[in-house]
Amino acid sequence: MNVDQQTGSPPEHGRRVLVGMSGGVDSSVTAHLLKQGGWDVIGITMKVWPQDCISRAEDKCCGPQAVADARGVAHALGIPHYVVDEAADFERLVIDYFSSEYRAGRTPNPCVMCNEKLKFGSLWEKARSLGAEYIATGHYAIIEHAESGAVLRKGRDPRKDQSYFLFSLSQTQLSRALTPLGGMTKAEIRAIARELGMKVADKEDSQEICFVPGNDYKAFLKSHLGDKQLHPGGIYNTAGKYLGPHEGIEMYTIGQRKGLPGGSPQPLYVVDIDPGSSRVIVGFEADLILEEFEVDRANWLQPLPDNGKEVTVKIRYAHPGTAAWVRPLEGGRALVQLREPQRAVTPGQAAVFYAHDRVEGGGWICRKTVAVAA
Repeated sequence: MNVDQQTGSPPEHGRRVLVGMSGGVDSSVTAHLLKQGGWDVIGITMKVWPQDCISRAEDKCCGPQAVADARGVAHALGIPHYVVDEAADFERLVIDYFSSEYRAGRTPNPCVMCNEKLKFGSLWEKARSLGAEYIATGHYAIIEHAESGAVLRKGRDPRKDQSYFLFSLSQTQLSRALTPLGGMTKAEIRAIARELGMKVADKEDSQEICFVPGNDYKAFLKSHLGDKQLHPGGIYNTAGKYLGPHEGIEMYTIGQRKGLPGGSPQPLYVVDIDPGSSRVIVGFEADLILEEFEVDRANWLQPLPDNGKEVTVKIRYAHPGTAAWVRPLEGGRALVQLREPQRAVTPGQAAVFYAHDRVEGGGWICRKTVAVAA
């Protein structure tokens, strides 16, 4: 079924869609555009906060205020609105993942996991129970629907494009997903909201991980895990020299400079984290540069030839992208050979591959052990 990405209009009216409403301007305008396009729209907001975390969720995505804002928009649009309790799954699939990645010496990307496991995962059962055929969100990405399968593309607004966060969705998930904002800019969306008199028209975008207060992930991990679950150890340089202790590998990430021992003639950076020995390895900036790396748990939205293909790869969300050759390996892995070496390729982050604006697929960056002198 072809879907107009600007309005989300189906060929025939009356198709039911469940819209994930976070209480922000993007999802609010998404619901409006779909209703205007003839869809039978139902709004839904996920409650993802355990009861003991409500106080820190007050002004966050999916917190109590967000629920109230979403309910108000739904009432103004004249659409039904439901709140679904996903707190247990959010804790298990997103927060526990977030913590376990840091404990393994990797830097997680919880937004990708939330999209895959919750927004386009467990929420589908709720959609089906309400008779909905699609799930829509306010993501800035374009999903094209065709008989041959769904195609994921970058959003029109390069400053807001969120296709990176959707790379891990399966064809089945993409085939029942709508993203009406993909062809629009943020300015256009706010203008629509103001014209409609939406109270959320000028609501600020969240720039933080929704469950990490103040974006202080270290404080969150200390609170969530407790000191006994951290992995303290030693800080070593690449020559194997002990430089001092650290309180836990969970407090470090590749490329980090802050909080490292002084006394070096050049600035020191974290270049490796060894979860087996609880060592944090530091080196100079040149030690952060990689020419190639591997990804695992790869998800391919377009077929990857056995001999590989030329792509543009983003090694983190804010990365501009760089040319690379990617070829498949066994066990769902792939080798990425960079045309230009890149700095701070971070294990645990997503590497997403593009052909122009089309998402080819992606995977999770694996740890590359830095050679340390004995």
